[in-house]
This record gives sequence, C-alpha cells and structure tokens, in this order.
Amino acid sequence: MFEIGWGELLIIGIVALIAIGPKELPGVLRTLGQWMSKLRRMASEFQSQFHEAMREAELADLKKQVDDMTSQAQSYANFDPVGEVRRELETTQQQIESAMVEKPAAETASPPVAAQPDAASVGREGDAAPGSDVAAPSAAQAEPASAGADPAKPDGKPA
Repeated sequence: MFEIGWGELLIIGIVALIAIGPKELPGVLRTLGQWMSKLRRMASEFQSQFHEAMREAELADLKKQVDDMTSQAQSYANFDPVGEVRRELETTQQQIESAMVEKPAAETASPPVAAQPDAASVGREGDAAPGSDVAAPSAAQAEPASAGADPAKPDGKPA
C-alpha cells in the first residue's frame, strides 16, 4: 500500500526512539498496532459489505431475469394457435367488409349523368326497362360523335 521498505522502517524506528524515548516506545507501538488493527477491521468490514451489496445487486438482476423467463414461459404455455388464427381471420373479414361498404359508397358518389332524355325519346322502345328509373341511351346517343359533330347538340350533327 505505502511501499515502505526496510530502510525506511529503520529510519522511522530511530526517529521514534529519539523523539518518544525508550520508556514510552513500547506503549506507543502497542497503541499504534491497535489502531492499525482497527483500521484493517474497518477496511475488511467495508470490503465485505461492498461485496455483499454487489452480490445482492447480482441476485436482484438474476431474480429479474428469472421472473422475465417465467412470465415468458407462462405466455408460451397459454399459447393458442387456433385462437390466433381465428382472430386474424376475424380482423381480415372486418377489413374486407369495411372495404365493401366503402366501395358502393364511392360508386354512388360518381358524377351525375350529363344529359337528360328529351320528351320525344321517352316513349321509344328499348329506352328503359319496365319498372326501372334509369333510361337506356338511345341509338343517337350511343353512337360516337363524328369529327365535325357538335358535342353540345343532342343529335350530334354539325351546326
């Protein structure tokens, strides 16, 4: 610890013999020895308490790891593959149903028909099915407009 060699001890002993005197030197050395033993005991107690605290900390970490492993093992013990598949199927079915509900709603929100049938074409045969609200396009409306045709006019003839 202090690395005091035999030469230094001899010098310290000679100085102590001269400073303290030969009569009181044995009592001083005895007291010094008791203090040293007390310091060593305190150091060993501190070291043992430190090691004990380290062991307790390690044990706490080990206990936590064991508890984590135990809870994980219990979750594996309660594993139900059929239930997992059933839940996945239910969520997929719900997603499909919600997509089907949203799709017709998007189709009904399409833009309105541009032209209304005129009064002359309402009575023609094949315009509308009996009992339906939507009229089928007439032959003139179903044909594509020619190059010179005016798209604003219902008959499609140039102006």
